[in-house]
Amino acid sequence: MRLDSEMDHLALFTALDKVCEENICVLSGPSESPYGTVTKRLVACMRKIRQHGRALEPLVASFTAVYHHYDFDAQTPGNGYRTLVKVLQSCLEHIIHKGRYIASNCRGAFFRAEHNATEIEEYCSALCQLRALLHLAQRLIHDNAHGQLYLAQDGDLSDRFVQEYSSMHKACFYGRCLGFQYSPALRPFLQTIVISMVSYGEIYGRQQSGIGTAALSVLTSGKYVIDPELRGAEFERITQNLDLHFWKSFWNITESNILSGFTRITSNPVQVNLTLTVPPESLRLPLASDPTLSTSVSPPVAHWGPGPVHMRLISYDLRVGQDSEELLEFSAGDVAPIASPRLPWVHRKPPSPWLLIHFHGGGFVAQTSRSHENYLRNWSKELSVPILSVDYSLSPEAPFPRALEECFYAYCWALKHCHLLGSTADRVCLAGDSAGGNLCITVSMRALTAGIRVPDGIMAAYPATLLTTDASPSRLLTLIDPLLPLSVLARCIHAYAGSDFQTVQPAERRGSLSALGRDTVLLLSDLTQGASSWIQSFLDPARSTPRQGADHRRASAGAPRPAAPRPAAPDILHYPDGFEPLRSECLAYVLPTSCPVIRNPFVSPLLAPPDLLKGLPPVHLVASALDALLDDSVMFAKKLRAMGQPVTLTVVDDLPHGFLSLVQICKETQFACDICVSKIRTVFQPDGATPPPQT
Repeated sequence: MRLDSEMDHLALFTALDKVCEENICVLSGPSESPYGTVTKRLVACMRKIRQHGRALEPLVASFTAVYHHYDFDAQTPGNGYRTLVKVLQSCLEHIIHKGRYIASNCRGAFFRAEHNATEIEEYCSALCQLRALLHLAQRLIHDNAHGQLYLAQDGDLSDRFVQEYSSMHKACFYGRCLGFQYSPALRPFLQTIVISMVSYGEIYGRQQSGIGTAALSVLTSGKYVIDPELRGAEFERITQNLDLHFWKSFWNITESNILSGFTRITSNPVQVNLTLTVPPESLRLPLASDPTLSTSVSPPVAHWGPGPVHMRLISYDLRVGQDSEELLEFSAGDVAPIASPRLPWVHRKPPSPWLLIHFHGGGFVAQTSRSHENYLRNWSKELSVPILSVDYSLSPEAPFPRALEECFYAYCWALKHCHLLGSTADRVCLAGDSAGGNLCITVSMRALTAGIRVPDGIMAAYPATLLTTDASPSRLLTLIDPLLPLSVLARCIHAYAGSDFQTVQPAERRGSLSALGRDTVLLLSDLTQGASSWIQSFLDPARSTPRQGADHRRASAGAPRPAAPRPAAPDILHYPDGFEPLRSECLAYVLPTSCPVIRNPFVSPLLAPPDLLKGLPPVHLVASALDALLDDSVMFAKKLRAMGQPVTLTVVDDLPHGFLSLVQICKETQFACDICVSKIRTVFQPDGATPPPQT
């Protein structure tokens, strides 16, 4: 297999060299080109690409010779080194395709010289930056122990790595090259997200709700649609020194009644969708070692004392207990939370023997169960199981350990009150994605230390198991990831650790429809100006591009930007042959994750000692090969396996971080979601056992 891979890369570099030579020959031929300086730009760019390709070929060969040593096992190829080579391969394939087109059509009457020159220049910039990442990854291989993916033993060197790749130019990955590494079906979605974010950033801070700001931002998005370079530059500017509250505000738009209503229309209808508010009361649960004895479980108290825990119950079928007066007392008053429970012909199914407890993702700082309903509704139908999703308090207002306390309390409450949830809880599975995957693992660790029943299994999708910015090959992907840039990862970590702690109790959750009503006057007052700007951005885009514009496009593939201040001891991160990556014009400093809380095993379970992990239930990890957190899953799976703990790892291809929330976009995300469902079913039906019949 490795021989085939080496042959593939050899053929790819051969094709790249041939395409570059062909273009240089055609564009530098004796006949005079009708495109003047554009032709010179194309020739210079092809020569630069050829230079990068020849330097990269032996570098890639060195990776393909060893990267299998970092896989979980031979049947699960996947680690950050493989991913970097795969991303480079995707970039080269795009360049080869575009190069062949240019060579074949550059003399045609309808050839768009400026457009094609700009596109190939942007891919040349991307290739330059990927070359730099591979050099950094090569240094990681050299400095890490055999099979280790994280550079954690030398914190100072790891910090230098982070500062190095945070200073690199990134805009090329968010403009014309946006999403080249992902499944083609996802690229329009990613373009929409990036355009929406930079447009939202233009008017962020006005006295409007998130949905009001989002509505107005639509009118300012025109220039970002027609100018990819401006879009990339603005996205880089926004994310280099990210305002965490801006990030929270943007992603919390998905919580609005309007947008979540569309999600409900396109997903499976359910009989029960009930929000619950559980008061902070002590619980008594039996000990796992001796059920005749019990232990007390206290309500969450961190930071502001006892407070309620919010949850959402979702069930495709109406089951006994779910429409009881006892449960409805916990209801927050949703409109029609249970479909027609009082009608005599509505059939109530018996309690399910299974219970799925879900913790949502969002970097510990954003989103709720509402924005994850699209796949939870489908899971409830496919698995025929009630789902309890926990709306834990978010950082930075509620840093660690508040979220963990609330999730653990919700787990204990669900065990004690499973009869109200339509389940006997014969088998209980915890499921979560990203931050939620971390909470699945740490809640199980808390159950172990408390001596109570642990869940029967865990399904964690792309979990964060090491909440640091320590360098790893997959973490290098934060340079090019539009959904998880380095600054986002770092600020979410600091927020959860309490570095950005704000001693305030979370504000009451309010529906976005009422907020939209409060904003109507402000929104309408801006419509004329916004519409005018939108139309003007199409008629005269130059007026709407105060940043780089055409000069930025040329700079992308030309001489590197003025280098940012290099880290101390530059010989440690020396690039060979005088090579230098392009530098960002928006300098950023990523604070090192040196806070002691980060090393707490209940924050970073990858760092947990064996005695805290021994006894965990079977853990099923589902990761993406293109996710910056891939190495978190690989290393955690290896650690559990080395301890003799039951663990599986599945790595899906061509998808970004957060693919569960994209389940309705393409068949690839649906396939990945189906894998998650199959892992949950494995927890409920070990060894293929069938559930008891239900009448």
